[in-house]
Amino acid sequence: MSLLKILKYPEEVLKQKAKPVEAVTAELQKLASDMLETMYAAPGIGLAAPQVGHSIRLTVIDIRMRDENGQVDEASMTELEKKISMPLILFNPEIIKKDGKTTFEEGCLSVPGYFETVHRSNYIQVQALNESGEKINFETDGLLAICIQHEIDHLDGKLFIDRLSTVKRGIIKSKIKKHGYPSQESQKEHIL
Repeated sequence: MSLLKILKYPEEVLKQKAKPVEAVTAELQKLASDMLETMYAAPGIGLAAPQVGHSIRLTVIDIRMRDENGQVDEASMTELEKKISMPLILFNPEIIKKDGKTTFEEGCLSVPGYFETVHRSNYIQVQALNESGEKINFETDGLLAICIQHEIDHLDGKLFIDRLSTVKRGIIKSKIKKHGYPSQESQKEHIL
């Protein structure tokens, strides 16, 4: 396993619609493993292949919060989230149903140091291929639903800032152009 470079806005690959994965190969399984290692090291809770320079429909996710002893804090998870085995490796993920509305202050490993409230669906049903290339279907809500929607946006060439008002998006883009990105010390939890 090895750490990969996380690309930052305005890298061109982040604006492109990623190509579907034809088959889950050993090479793609290694990429997914490297992406997980990179995501944990960042630290983040989700990472899409375009963020590491691969324009394919692959994302890795792990929303489990851990206490100081490394134990998973299930109290912060919904009942649907608890049913999902993590980390999640999803090839060609698609949302086949969504319901409800929620908001969440999102951040992004490709737009480090910037956080804004984004509107999402609270409940989703997803179909994808898992790390073995098997078709899977599941439903979820809460932070996992938000994270999956954020990562699928990456696969569609969108960043969370693209979901903001024209004014807020313009302010963030202007700050990035003028000042670059803040230091890592200013990062918050839940970076998607």
